[in-house]
Amino acid sequence: MVLPDLEAGCSLADGCPPDQFRHFLDKHPGHFVVSYINCSAAVKAMSDVICTSSNAVHIVKQIPKETPIVFAPDQHLGRFVMKQTGREMVLWPGSCIVHETFSEKKIIELLLRNPGAELIAHPECEEHVLRHAKFVGSTTALLKYAINSPTQTLIVATEEGILHAMRRDAPQKTLIPAPPEDESCSCNMCPHMKRNTLEKLYLCLRDLRPTIEMDEELRLAAKKPIDRMMEMSVGVG
Repeated sequence: MVLPDLEAGCSLADGCPPDQFRHFLDKHPGHFVVSYINCSAAVKAMSDVICTSSNAVHIVKQIPKETPIVFAPDQHLGRFVMKQTGREMVLWPGSCIVHETFSEKKIIELLLRNPGAELIAHPECEEHVLRHAKFVGSTTALLKYAINSPTQTLIVATEEGILHAMRRDAPQKTLIPAPPEDESCSCNMCPHMKRNTLEKLYLCLRDLRPTIEMDEELRLAAKKPIDRMMEMSVGVG
């Protein structure tokens, strides 16, 4: 396995260390473990099923109502899924550093300054941001909404990189990145994602390095809940 930059990690994965997660699960025996795909292979191996932001609600709805659930590592996505499904879940207290940066106050000010504008947001955002959103969805769903919505001005609360695709596919729309609390930084850009440049990708594919080696037993254990996700995701658009 190759990766353009070995330093390109993920705050969600980093915030859910496998040893601590194992201890957390030991406190909740008998729970069905649903883990968001942004987690380590070791955490995946401890999970019953993996989910994405696109299929999380669909997957949780299939779990028998009498079965208690642990959801990790994103507490905000977990809380959104709870609201959509009516299920109570035990949430690991993790979050994405990008999706926690958005300022509710500044978003409200933007909405007031742009009559008719709508906020669209990724479910990894905090609840006080999501409550102002006209539409909440995965990255792909947000892009589709931007293309198909009759609304001409959209405030977008997710990693700013999506705006490139939105402007390409919906050039007639006015797209405004949701502002972070700290205006002195580009906090709505993922520092890990930005490490994977086109140049590094080219060199990685040309040279087949840097490489990542994984224990085969761990790989198979981590693959099992991903396979289960694929089986449970039939019918998800």
